[in-house]
Amino acid sequence: MTTSNRVRWLALTVVCAGSLMNVLDTTIVGVALPAIQHDLGFSQASLAWVVNAYLLTYGGFLVLGGRLGDLFGHRRLFAAAVGVFTLASLACGLAPGQGFLLAARAVQGVAGAIASAVALSLVVSLFPEPRERAKAMGLFGLINAGGSSIGVLAGGVLTGLLSWQWIFWVNVPIGAAVLLASLRVLPTGPARQRGRLDVVGAALVTAGMLLAVYAINGAGQTGWTSSRTIGLLAAVAVLLAAFVAVESRTAAPLVPLRMLRQRNLTAAGVIGLLWTAAMFANFFLTTLYLQQVLGYSALQTGLAFLPSNLLMAGVSAGASARLVARFGTRPPLVAGFLLVAAGLALLGHAPVAGHFAVDVLPGGILLGAGAGTAMSPLLLAAIGDLSPDESGLASGIVNTSIMLGGALGLAVLANVATGRTDRLTAAGHSHLDALTSGYHAAYLTAAACAALAALLAARWLRPGAAPGKPAPTPTARPALATTSRRSSP
Repeated sequence: MTTSNRVRWLALTVVCAGSLMNVLDTTIVGVALPAIQHDLGFSQASLAWVVNAYLLTYGGFLVLGGRLGDLFGHRRLFAAAVGVFTLASLACGLAPGQGFLLAARAVQGVAGAIASAVALSLVVSLFPEPRERAKAMGLFGLINAGGSSIGVLAGGVLTGLLSWQWIFWVNVPIGAAVLLASLRVLPTGPARQRGRLDVVGAALVTAGMLLAVYAINGAGQTGWTSSRTIGLLAAVAVLLAAFVAVESRTAAPLVPLRMLRQRNLTAAGVIGLLWTAAMFANFFLTTLYLQQVLGYSALQTGLAFLPSNLLMAGVSAGASARLVARFGTRPPLVAGFLLVAAGLALLGHAPVAGHFAVDVLPGGILLGAGAGTAMSPLLLAAIGDLSPDESGLASGIVNTSIMLGGALGLAVLANVATGRTDRLTAAGHSHLDALTSGYHAAYLTAAACAALAALLAARWLRPGAAPGKPAPTPTARPALATTSRRSSP
């Protein structure tokens, strides 16, 4: 009995809702940080850990989470991760002090990593037919492409109208609904022969990713050439080299090294890193420009992202799937990245006395159109050459590169902006002129990253990559099908 269209699209909605909570939490706290600092007494230095505690565990556990889903069942892992994430969100909002909040954020990161890593596999199993899979990936790509920007919008609205606690509490009813719905409509999956988990490999790659995110985040404060940063990155290299050595010798590796020889998976990982570094500039730099240069409030800043988010939603859910179906994954990827580069270049010329409609909106429109076009084909390219049994691990690998791209991009862009601002301030320029010029330099650096991603997509991705080969009809049945005959076609 195959899954009916109604149930499959309902299941996709559940997966997208769960993924949206995870993606939102990478950025939703940004606008609320001043309020959190005031209420809980964070210092300026320790305040960054409200974000970093989530990013560290989220980036560190993506690969392991994807492999666990492949071994023990994507539906089971997704439901468990959503449940833990929901409880951790409740704890964040109830946090009486700094340590409690940071611990709850770390738990959020682990749960979010597992849910994100298996979500793509659930989409693959729900939609085996290439054309429908492309449409489903358009919606799923919207969540991954737009979630970060939506987080800025939601953070501004909730903090401005209610309080910072609500940026976490809003996850509780959503998470509870997603958990209940996932147990009812997600496919249970075929019976799995549980493989042996590569514990040594899992420990090495998780430690390496945790340390990499920690090193990159800290480089913004200590400098890239500091002994701390160099030492940490050297330790990362040692851990990852040991991981490769272990994987090449073990009978049941966590990451079969042959997967890394898959051209499109490797290309998607590198391109995703560059693309995310560029996209993080949008919400990070634009938020700073709007608040520190134009004097916007948190609520006004959040609303300023609405036009680009709506456009991103429309393109990702509609035009992107049609473009992939007609041209394959490569042309939409290249076009999307070029639009992102153009949007960032426009924002790189926004003046001190700027106006939203003239100096911010046009760049945001290009960014929204580009991100909506590119995200779905990027994910499709990553999994197109792999079997469904490896889709969880592939998702973990690509999501790890995306997370590292965000962390690396923020660290590099912050250094570029701060360095130029400091030089101009020392030369006697006004504070706002120096600040704006620093943002310009960072925007143009991000535009170069997006342009490089477009070049790599054009030259590296396998020509003619299709939305994905038809997979065998799933033998899995959604839990709903066991109680309703209408779930049959």
